[in-house]
Amino acid sequence: MPFEMIGGVLVDEAAIDERFVRSSGPGGQNVNKVSTAVELRIDLARSGLSSEVLDRLRAIAHNRITAEGILVIDARAARTQLANRDDARSRLADLIRRALVRPKARRKSRPTKASKERRLDAKRRRASIKRKRSVRPDE
Repeated sequence: MPFEMIGGVLVDEAAIDERFVRSSGPGGQNVNKVSTAVELRIDLARSGLSSEVLDRLRAIAHNRITAEGILVIDARAARTQLANRDDARSRLADLIRRALVRPKARRKSRPTKASKERRLDAKRRRASIKRKRSVRPDE
């Protein structure tokens, strides 16, 4: 099973499919003749990535994943097939690198006793200022 290094991770080459399609955008009449845009598709189930990384990748790229679990990256900015192919692969590598980073677990914190006191003192001071500002009939 041949593997390819993408984003510092070995990915099963059989899971990657590249399609070259006609592109809109820069290129003049060349656009109508040459298929320069790249549609890179990777089957996440066959990619060989761990389930933990796959879960994070699905969260990061949820809008680019089809119902069948295929991640689609479309590159059509450049005028050449090679440049668009490199762009698509670098974007895939970036997504994988981001998915590799395990987010820090949030540790629950509690306000200190002193901070609670400061907050309550400030509230009392503010209430006192507002109380003095109000117009009351003489008693």
